[in-house]
Amino acid sequence: MSETLGSADLPPAHARSAPNAWLQALLVLVALAFFLPGFFSLPPVDRDEARFAQASKQMLETGDVVDIRFQEDARHKKPVGIYWAQVAAASAWGALALEAPAEAPIWVYRLPSLIGACLAVLLTFRIGRRLFGNTTGVLAALMLAGCLVMAVEARTAKTDALLLAAILLAQAALAELYMNLREGRASGSGPAIAFWAGVGLAALLKGPIVLLVAGGTLFGLLLFERRAGWLAGLRPWPWLLLALAIFLPWLIAITVETQGAFFTEAVGHDLLGKVAGGQESHGAPPGLYLLLVFLTFWPFSLLLGLALSWTWFERRRPAVVFCLAWLLPTWLVFELVPTKLPHYVLPVYPALAILCAAAVHEIALVPGALRRRGWTAWLRFGSLLIFLAIALLLAVGLVAVPLYLEGAVLWSGIAAAAVLVGLAAAVLRLRPQRGGSTGVATVALGAWLLYLVGWPGVVPNLDSLWLSPRVAAAVAAERPCPDSLLASSGYSEPSLVFLTATETRLVQPEGSAETLLERPACNLALIAESAEAPFRAALGEAAGRLEPLATVEGLNYSKGQDLRLTLYRLAE
Repeated sequence: MSETLGSADLPPAHARSAPNAWLQALLVLVALAFFLPGFFSLPPVDRDEARFAQASKQMLETGDVVDIRFQEDARHKKPVGIYWAQVAAASAWGALALEAPAEAPIWVYRLPSLIGACLAVLLTFRIGRRLFGNTTGVLAALMLAGCLVMAVEARTAKTDALLLAAILLAQAALAELYMNLREGRASGSGPAIAFWAGVGLAALLKGPIVLLVAGGTLFGLLLFERRAGWLAGLRPWPWLLLALAIFLPWLIAITVETQGAFFTEAVGHDLLGKVAGGQESHGAPPGLYLLLVFLTFWPFSLLLGLALSWTWFERRRPAVVFCLAWLLPTWLVFELVPTKLPHYVLPVYPALAILCAAAVHEIALVPGALRRRGWTAWLRFGSLLIFLAIALLLAVGLVAVPLYLEGAVLWSGIAAAAVLVGLAAAVLRLRPQRGGSTGVATVALGAWLLYLVGWPGVVPNLDSLWLSPRVAAAVAAERPCPDSLLASSGYSEPSLVFLTATETRLVQPEGSAETLLERPACNLALIAESAEAPFRAALGEAAGRLEPLATVEGLNYSKGQDLRLTLYRLAE
């Protein structure tokens, strides 16, 4: 077998023409089909989502869109971009619903993530199409839309999905410049404008991460090409000014308002803290992302063995070089950084999807291309076994977890488990890792059916996990006064603040007692079983007037603790 499996180093001519608008509209509809199930019914998730949404809610309440706060605490870990996007979404909802924007439900704050995820799917298509052709672009977009990590990020009101879209805007510009270089074509100002706009937007969302991804890509390409003249196509003058115009005004404003505290927290504590050690109990050794990719990129991690072997043989092709330059430096840095969370490597998943899509498509055009290499067969077999193991574990979990938490099996869990069993059977029959778009489409269909049943039917119905919505419902039902103040001891999750009121106090038992005594006729206290004794002691003689209004039991999944919470008021 030859060292190169593909038939050409450049994508076909149609890849250089404008993509069909109808195809892109169809991809958006497919992405929405993956992302919308459960989008509206999933309660606020602790802790990041609830913190982001609550900070945006407070911007709406106070009118201060520069400083970022959760209650009275400054949130100077990340820039303001996602908060502005969420404020815009809530403001639009308020105008349409004729209600106060700050009263928007959690799904409204998720809209920027949903939009970002759809844009990321479109941009993945455009990059894959530019590098390898139309079919590869479509398959790569389908894989990104259907993988588990995107299923989570599209439904979560935080930074990462929108950040991915901004980074991909910059990466699409780099892909255009690089492929123009290899094709001997001139680049206009469009790629430069797109690149610096992407850099500016990504910086406004999450600071310097975009420089790691784009800079790592440029570093890899420079190592391969050993020439830098083509980088003039980035035209930093004058288009660097565009990035600065997007990012600098807020940066100057927050620096003035906080007297430099933002830099101290964001750079000195958050960024350098993640680099120096495992922050917030998220430390892990190198290699974790390599293990997690089989779950986070599932179900398309089935194709990783195929993509790895195909990429090795095609490693000198310009399009493959671009994907490797995008993928490897950034992945390596994240593996070496002690602080790890599964979504940190999301900016390189489109490159992974494009390589998997190209491998599937091109090997389908050359039947048996990899069969004469024994090690490639072992890679594909290993990926298949891991895929089946994850499918089995998910199927068991969808039945067993509701049984353990709720004491009953959910019919939606059984249906989702049946989908997984059917998907595993289809994969064993079709073997998508042998190449072919039909197999990929089958896997995508199975993933969609799983999400269609699992996200709205299983996750929101695990009542034991959703303590804050149940507490908020009890407070709304038992509130003695319109302005009753709630104090909570032993349970301090951000979702409780978002669902009740910004003024909700997360305090020690003595603070809850003080809150009740301030306004005995109106205020409420939520007390965990572990805080009962000091709470009653702090009330003194008034403890005899305690009236329990509701009891909520369940699992605080953020801490892994079983809790029994009692809502109290003082009787007259």
